[in-house]
Amino acid sequence: MVEHLAESENLNSNAAEDATLEWGTQFGSYRFGLNQFSSNQFSSNLDHSEDALMPELVAYVDGGCLGNPGPSGIGVVISGCASGPVKIAKWIGHQDNNVAEYAALMEALQYALSLKAGKLHVFSDSQVVVRQMTGEYECRSPRLYSLHWTCRKLARALKFSISHVPREENAEANRLAQSALRKRRATGVRLQTSDLSP
Repeated sequence: MVEHLAESENLNSNAAEDATLEWGTQFGSYRFGLNQFSSNQFSSNLDHSEDALMPELVAYVDGGCLGNPGPSGIGVVISGCASGPVKIAKWIGHQDNNVAEYAALMEALQYALSLKAGKLHVFSDSQVVVRQMTGEYECRSPRLYSLHWTCRKLARALKFSISHVPREENAEANRLAQSALRKRRATGVRLQTSDLSP
């Protein structure tokens, strides 16, 4: 079942940036940059004219860690881009699994917004993330709240939906996350497919 986020939430425009900074301070080893989407620029950077919008993007996201918490990485596969599928693998430091899953979702959202996508459908094997993002579960965890809030804020800037998939149907994103763990690449490096040989 595909769930769409309600657009009726009334959220303070500075809160996404504040939550991101708070999260970066709290976890230290990996910060999610929203510099291109700062509170003053968020709306103006998103051109919603029909000519500027990309068609619908589809993303498979996964986060993983060795131990929980432990060394963590994310994997994202985005299809629907004019240049072909985009594969992202990032090392995100020492985190727990749910933080890594949210980090992968945030990466997909930020990438879609940077392309001025009109729609993004995300597939994730994390029931916690999917159910919190659809509102089925309430996010009560202090360590996840700012990530959850920031993802919802970003998701409201486009037509967003998210669905749960079994782990075996999310194998490519999982492989990318595991590759990031193994290679421990610097934050922000996008790995080419040729760099990911087993």
